Amino acid sequence: MLHPSYTDLMSVVNKDVEEGETKVVNSRYSIVLATSKRARQLIDGQMPLVNAKANAKPLSTAISELNGGKFQILAENASEELSEEETTEEVEFDEFDELEEAQEA
Repeated sequence: MLHPSYTDLMSVVNKDVEEGETKVVNSRYSIVLATSKRARQLIDGQMPLVNAKANAKPLSTAISELNGGKFQILAENASEELSEEETTEEVEFDEFDELEEAQEA
């Protein structure tokens, strides 16, 4: 069981969304993608943004970082405001969304 729960993580990510606006994260799938991407960055040598236990796995550290608000998941419409490198990463994230939509159809 994931602690904190997916619902708690989605609340943290969507906390700055005004009532009536589109939420940044609408599914568990988005949480999984974001935390796994951050875990890969930790595996590749980036420093954790939270104090992690010495034996903590990268995914556990990534979940703690997301729950602590140390990194954000950007909405699709935010990609216009990003630099070229960040836009490339966002496009890769959008490809996963397209795969999910194709599988649901």
